[in-house]
Amino acid sequence: MSQPERKNRNKIIAIAIAVLALILLLLYMQGTFVSKVSPGLSPLVNDANTPKSETAVVEKKQVDDILNWPGTVRSRIVANIAAKMTARIIDIKVHASDKVKKGEVIAILDERELRAQENIALAALAGATAQAGRAKADEQRTKSLYVKEAATRENFDAVVARAKEAQAAVSQATSTVSEIRTHLADTLLLAPFDGTVVKRLKEPGDMGLPGVPVVTLQIPQGLRLEADVPGTCAGRYRTDMEVRVRIDTLGQTVTAQVDEISPDVDSQTRTQLIKIALPAMAGLQAGSFGWLEQACGQHEALLIPASAVQHIGQLEVVMVWSEGRQLMRHIRTAKTFGNRIEVISGLHAGEIVIVNPQQVP
Repeated sequence: MSQPERKNRNKIIAIAIAVLALILLLLYMQGTFVSKVSPGLSPLVNDANTPKSETAVVEKKQVDDILNWPGTVRSRIVANIAAKMTARIIDIKVHASDKVKKGEVIAILDERELRAQENIALAALAGATAQAGRAKADEQRTKSLYVKEAATRENFDAVVARAKEAQAAVSQATSTVSEIRTHLADTLLLAPFDGTVVKRLKEPGDMGLPGVPVVTLQIPQGLRLEADVPGTCAGRYRTDMEVRVRIDTLGQTVTAQVDEISPDVDSQTRTQLIKIALPAMAGLQAGSFGWLEQACGQHEALLIPASAVQHIGQLEVVMVWSEGRQLMRHIRTAKTFGNRIEVISGLHAGEIVIVNPQQVP
């Protein structure tokens, strides 16, 4: 074999060896050469005596079944600002999220028709006042003649009656003017308290109708979480009872108090409305989404310290202390309760597990 041919053969062998080594490395990384371990006990090499302070006993205890009910953060005080009469909306001064002060103008209604009615009423009042003045003068004159016996009692009584009728007409005209001016005041929709505009439901040019909201206003303080809770669990709540509330947008869980419980059960959903007074939380706004956490029932669970559990890929394992040595046990876990975790398979009550074991290679 010539020298060039020998070099080419060595080069091909080197490349083949490199490719084979790469394939073996990939297979090793995928776990091809690691045998599958069936559930059960696996003794570890070089076991050492484990101090008692690093062990924990598997306990069987009654734990609460924690359920979560969705809710919405709302203000304790909410006002729908609506017109008291039918009139076209001329202007709306606020938008959603605007802050307003008590007495500030929210919207303006068309007042032209009322102004025309006011002018008519004022003219009628002027006429009634003039008529009453003449009737009063006639009464005084007739009274003088009656005293001098120059007028009959019948004439005097008739004049007095006309004077009273004229005065009644003045009172009626005055009331009409006052009523119209009250309606004129109602063309300005004012904020009843300091608050924040939540919704703007109408636009200029829309017709304002009695009882139909133009904007919704609320007080940003005194926020509550309102959640619909199934009747089977709602009966556990009491006013002033402390509960846990989780606000996802803030990533916070706080302790709050039940503020109000609706006595009615919704006929469709079979739920009751629970309102929870929330503490002051920076960034909390009405409309935020939250969860009411509740223990509704209990069950028996096996508990171990969460620090005793190790993860090998998708597997969960613990080190069990048995007969003076450590044994690796495959387990399945469920919910956590503080610093402890529930084990649903792989352990039995009374067994001893190693807390904060060395990481299994």
